[in-house]
Amino acid sequence: MIPLQRISVSTRTQTLLTRWTKHVQDTGATTKAARAQWKKAKAPKAKVRTALESMARGAVRCMYCDDNRATDIDHFEPLDEAPLRAFVWLNHLLACSYCNSNVKRSQYPVDADGACLLVDPTAEDPADHLELLLKSGRYTAVSGSAKGEETIRVFALNRPDLVKGRMDAFSRACSNMRDWHQLCQEADPEADRVAQALLDSPFIDVVHAMTRLKPSVAAVVVGPRTVPALDAWRSAHGF
Repeated sequence: MIPLQRISVSTRTQTLLTRWTKHVQDTGATTKAARAQWKKAKAPKAKVRTALESMARGAVRCMYCDDNRATDIDHFEPLDEAPLRAFVWLNHLLACSYCNSNVKRSQYPVDADGACLLVDPTAEDPADHLELLLKSGRYTAVSGSAKGEETIRVFALNRPDLVKGRMDAFSRACSNMRDWHQLCQEADPEADRVAQALLDSPFIDVVHAMTRLKPSVAAVVVGPRTVPALDAWRSAHGF
């Protein structure tokens, strides 16, 4: 999971979303009413999807797992919990169908004060709560972060396919960075294509974690051959 910049929707889109929120209110302000209105709200959903896709990294990857193509508009705070937030722009994220329908579903853990215990990558830096261990491909919660622990659990961020995918992505990223660095040194225009392919690849969270490695541990994690390329990458493509 990486930080994403939430954009502001147009005044026209916001007016449309506000109008549909009123429809939910007028039909009972219940979860059932929210689901019924959301199901038939083709125009606002199209506007929301377009805006979310402009925020997504790479080839419109899931904002939770950073692997699969994002196909679903997820209500971060579920309709079961907050039906009147069905059409609230800040409550929309893009997710793959697996993260949205198979693991997160209607889960929305909160602490004793009612504060959400899930990381919203458009509202905070996931690195404040989550650390990706590059060599193992696994996420761990930053020490003391209940939000990190719950985010890993709810989104199943350490499910086997994601762990293996990150480990493979790490190996490829090291190799691709070295190739990119060599092409840059040769002033080969192919360097730009290699860089863009890496930025558009699945598991961009791996590349993001690499750029944030402390210099004191970078050589141990990525290997001494990759360190010069990683340093150059930070300067050119740091997040």
